[in-house]
Amino acid sequence: MDKKFRKTIWIYGLSLAALITVIKFFEYSYLVKNLSLEFYIGFIAIFFTAFGIWVGFKIIGEKKTKVIQVPVQQLEIDRVAIKELGISNREYEVLGLMAQGLSNQEIADKLFVSLPTIKTHTSNLFSKLDVKRRTQAVQKAKDLRILV
Repeated sequence: MDKKFRKTIWIYGLSLAALITVIKFFEYSYLVKNLSLEFYIGFIAIFFTAFGIWVGFKIIGEKKTKVIQVPVQQLEIDRVAIKELGISNREYEVLGLMAQGLSNQEIADKLFVSLPTIKTHTSNLFSKLDVKRRTQAVQKAKDLRILV
């Protein structure tokens, strides 16, 4: 058995033994002094709350995470590629909203246009980017640096 594991078992065992001793003491006090039951329930609740917090800190303390900071590269949108492909401003807006994962209806609602209009823009984008699906369109746009 691991030394640290044994130490943890001993700590838990001694803590529970101490708790039983305290409970027996209060049981004796209860018989002698007639303290209210709420006092004992409150004491046990406070003890287990503190014990739970202590165990939580022990667990969190063992799992140390390392934060790695990666510099973010600023990618610029290739406006020349947009013009070469013949993508209009509205089609570009639709492409950006597709990249955010919005459905055709959500895009139509956001741009205040009809659903058939969005389907037309989507179809035009598919043909201009030479793709068949929305995910392919978004990926190709990112590859061409049309979307960041």
